[in-house]
Amino acid sequence: MRTSTRITGVLTGLTLALGGAALAAPAAHADIPACTSTVEMSGVTVTDAVRAACTRGVVNDLAGCVNGLTAAGVAGGAANGACRQAAHEPR
Repeated sequence: MRTSTRITGVLTGLTLALGGAALAAPAAHADIPACTSTVEMSGVTVTDAVRAACTRGVVNDLAGCVNGLTAAGVAGGAANGACRQAAHEPR
C-alpha cells in the first residue's frame, strides 16, 4: 500500500471518528444567567450560594437547586422557576 493512500485512509478515519463524536455529544443545557436573573427579579441579591444552587439546576438536580435557593432567601415559587430556567438551553 502506498504511503499517500495510507495517510489518506487514516485522515478519513480520524475525521469520521471525530465528526461522529461531535454529533453524539449531548447538547449543552446550561442557563445559569437566566436562573440568576430570575433570582434578581425576585428581589434577592445573587451570591455565591445562589450561583451554586443554579449550577445544581443545570445538572437537573431540581430539588437541590430549589433547596439551595430557598436557603439563600428566594421564595419557593421563584426558586422553582429559576431552577427550571437553569435546566434549559441558553437562548
